[in-house]
Amino acid sequence: MLNQQYQVVSYCDVTSVPRKMCTITSSEVAVAIDNLFKPHVQFITVNTSQLVTSRKFQLQHRCICIAHHQGDLYISSLDAIYKYSLSGKLIRTLYDDIYGGFTVNNCAVSPSGDKLYITCRYQLLTVAMDGTVLVTFTDPELLTPEGLLVTSAGQVLVCGVNSHNIIQMDSDGGRKLSTLATRMDGVENPLSVCYSSITSSIIVGNKYKGNILVFRVE
Repeated sequence: MLNQQYQVVSYCDVTSVPRKMCTITSSEVAVAIDNLFKPHVQFITVNTSQLVTSRKFQLQHRCICIAHHQGDLYISSLDAIYKYSLSGKLIRTLYDDIYGGFTVNNCAVSPSGDKLYITCRYQLLTVAMDGTVLVTFTDPELLTPEGLLVTSAGQVLVCGVNSHNIIQMDSDGGRKLSTLATRMDGVENPLSVCYSSITSSIIVGNKYKGNILVFRVE
């Protein structure tokens, strides 16, 4: 956990590889733990300015990424996305790509909750909640899309790991609006992106450099 000056103020250990995480409340996050033998979701809370592990639930599949929307969790294995309750009950399979052969890297839910955005090995997908693929987006300037963010205003940001950039898409996920940052700005193999409305900043995590970059939005 970092303070507003991006200094580490607390940390906690988990039992295996933490892949992705999402906020549940202002003081709780859920973390996708991709243990090959015991994949699970670990909840972590903030207690008197310290990170504390709390409850968790086991999964019967890989745990690559996780997103939260109005009390539901969206969790991906390598080739499918499942909808769970916060208590760990499987509600249904939303998207299954066993025939397409694409690895699901990340997912995010639209603010209205009517569609999912999915980054795969080569493309960005927009999928309805019944699993129907609405839009498939590919671009030579977006290589290995992974990190994914949908803001409360519906803005879609995508990290191109091998194209070393952050791009902004329209809310349908089918049209590139702008390139927000590139390798010239210090972006190198970006894996994650988030937005702070408090500081009007985009925060990017690089894969190999072990740092984060903060960009002011003007």
